[in-house]
Amino acid sequence: MKPEKLRAAVIGDGGWGTALALRLHRNGHDVRVWGPFPDYLDEIRRERANRKFLPGVPLPEAIAWEAEPAAAAAGADLVVLAVPSAYFAGVATRFAPHLPADATLVSVTKGLDAHTHRRMTVVAGEILGKGPVAALSGPSFAEEVAREMPTAVVVACADAGRARRLQRAFGAPAFRVYTSDDPAGVEFGGALKNVIAIAAGISDGIGFGHNAKAALMTRGLAEIARLGVALGARAATFSGLSGLGDLVLTCTGRLSRNRGFGERLGRGERAAQILAGTVQVVEGAANCASAVALAREAGVRCPITEEVDAVINQGKDPREAVRDLLTREMRPERDAN
Repeated sequence: MKPEKLRAAVIGDGGWGTALALRLHRNGHDVRVWGPFPDYLDEIRRERANRKFLPGVPLPEAIAWEAEPAAAAAGADLVVLAVPSAYFAGVATRFAPHLPADATLVSVTKGLDAHTHRRMTVVAGEILGKGPVAALSGPSFAEEVAREMPTAVVVACADAGRARRLQRAFGAPAFRVYTSDDPAGVEFGGALKNVIAIAAGISDGIGFGHNAKAALMTRGLAEIARLGVALGARAATFSGLSGLGDLVLTCTGRLSRNRGFGERLGRGERAAQILAGTVQVVEGAANCASAVALAREAGVRCPITEEVDAVINQGKDPREAVRDLLTREMRPERDAN
C-alpha cells in the first residue's frame, strides 16, 4: 500500500536533518527544512548542496529551506526535531507557537539536556505539549543515509499507532525502520553510546589494539544498559539497533565524530582546542557530564563514562584515565554494579 503523502517539517539543517529530509522527499512527501542562519540557507538554495554539514550530496529543488519557524512549520503533518541537544530546548521553545496541534513529532537527536539531564522526547513533550513524542535512532551515519546505502533504525513511541505511522513515512528498501514501545531505552542507547565511542577513540589515539577496543565496547554496553535500566528502560532494548548496533558503528566507523574526537584526545590534543575547531557537534563531549550526573543520582557505577568526563571536563590525562580503569578491583562479569 502506498504511504500517505505528508507535509514534513525538519527542524535542523545539519547533516542528519538534511539526510532525513532527503529520505522523506524520496518517499514522496513535501519537505521543508528549518535552519537558524538565513545567509547559509540562501547558499543551500543557490548551490543545491549543504556543503558545511553534508558535502558532496546534491539536494533537489523540491526541498524548501526556511529561516522562519512559522513558515517551516505551517501545515506540517510530521515534525522532525533534528537539533543538537545543546540547542534543543531553545529551538523547541521558538517553534511551540507555530506547530499544528495534530502534528506527529519525532526527535532524532542523540543526546541529553545539559541542564535537566532529560531525554529529548521528554524535553519536547514538556515544551511543545503535543502528546507522545517519538524517538528515531540506530546505527545511521548521515552521509550513508543520504547516499541511500542500506541502513536500519528503530522508531520508538508510547503510542504504537504513531510509531507505525513514522515507520511508513520514513521506511524504504534502503532505510529499514523497526518499531519499539521503549523510547527511554532507544534514547539512552543513542545518547550514552557517544561517550563510550569517545573512549574507543582515545584507545585508538593512544595506540592500543583491537583487544582494548573490544573490551571498551563490551563493558561500555554493560554500563549503558545498567544505567538505562535504572532510569526506566528495558534491558532488551540495549541489545538492539539503538544500543549494540549504534555502539558498534560509533566506536568503529571512520565517519564517527565522537570516535574521531576521542582519537585526537588520545594523541594529546586538549578537548577545548578540538571543539573550538569543530563545525559539527560532538554529542558525547556535550553529554558526558549529564551521563555522570544521572549515574550518581541512580547509584549506578559507570567507570568508563566517569573517566571520559574527567578527561574532557577536568583535564585528566587520557593515559592516567586508562591506568585508573585497568587497576580497578576485578569483579565477576555479571556483577550488576
